[in-house]
Amino acid sequence: MESRPIIGITMGDPAGIGPEIAAKALAQDSVYALCRPLVIGDAGAMEQASTIAHTQLSIRPVTCLDAARFSHGTMDVYDLRNVDMAALVHGKVSAMAGHSAFQAIRKAIELALAGEVDATVTGPINKASLNLAGYPFPGHTEIYAHFTNTTNYTMMLADQGLRVVHVSTHVSLREACDAVRRERVLEVIRLANDACLRLGLVAPRIGVAGLNPHAGEGGLFGWEEEREILPAVLDAKECGIDVDGPVPPDTVFSKARGGQYDIVVAMYHDQGHIPLKVASFNYDEGAKKWTSITGINVTLGLPVIRVSVDHGTAFGKAGKGLADPSSLINAIECAARLARRP
Repeated sequence: MESRPIIGITMGDPAGIGPEIAAKALAQDSVYALCRPLVIGDAGAMEQASTIAHTQLSIRPVTCLDAARFSHGTMDVYDLRNVDMAALVHGKVSAMAGHSAFQAIRKAIELALAGEVDATVTGPINKASLNLAGYPFPGHTEIYAHFTNTTNYTMMLADQGLRVVHVSTHVSLREACDAVRRERVLEVIRLANDACLRLGLVAPRIGVAGLNPHAGEGGLFGWEEEREILPAVLDAKECGIDVDGPVPPDTVFSKARGGQYDIVVAMYHDQGHIPLKVASFNYDEGAKKWTSITGINVTLGLPVIRVSVDHGTAFGKAGKGLADPSSLINAIECAARLARRP
């Protein structure tokens, strides 16, 4: 039987770089060695993207998995036919683009829940376009949680050996502080441990960041560490999890990058995103451009596998053939690894 997993790859916002990086990624023979990729979106938009990216791919529209060929040189596109190519403008927010991106996500979730694809990988979306189209979700994570009826989930960012999960994400900083509760911190520690095991780490080591400077300094700078975070860490240790914390947030990521921890539990969005993106986003001031973006985003706790690029739609370079597909290729590789494990 065919051992390569089927990976459903959403096109992302058609006005952004999503279609272009999908074309560039699927032009790589190494991607087909890992999996059977299926782009979910609009065949016309992908035809245009292939031309922009100079990939010379043959676009094959399909409406069912049985029609897909999964052979290098031919891109199978689950064609939703929902982009008006005459009206599409690269780099512009529009309800049409938001609707197209959202419907691709819905179809990817539907195919994954039905077992027709083994994992999903998502291209970048624009939240303003989503909202114009009538879909007021903060992002992919919340869309997946809603349509899979999932309540216990979190976001993991990863770049090579550095991995970060979050107690809270798309909420205000005030709400994020209020979200640091013993039960939630323990839940995220468990999700982090499970994710590392699925990625093949036999005995994961988890570092839990504090919320306050110096992890509260014994209560001088805040009480969350002693009242909420430390009790959660002790609960996790009783469950047999190798966990340490609360560790001062200004040192825990350096320790993780140096090999002391396999994954870090961050207390809020920017606490985890900033160190990860410092490591994985590379900007060249002389050239006035991002030279590489390699990080990925995984939603943990879902009944399906969802991995994503860790960057946005890059409207400023959309349609110019300049976008770097590294993050998408890394996301596909991660999804294939997760799909191969029970």
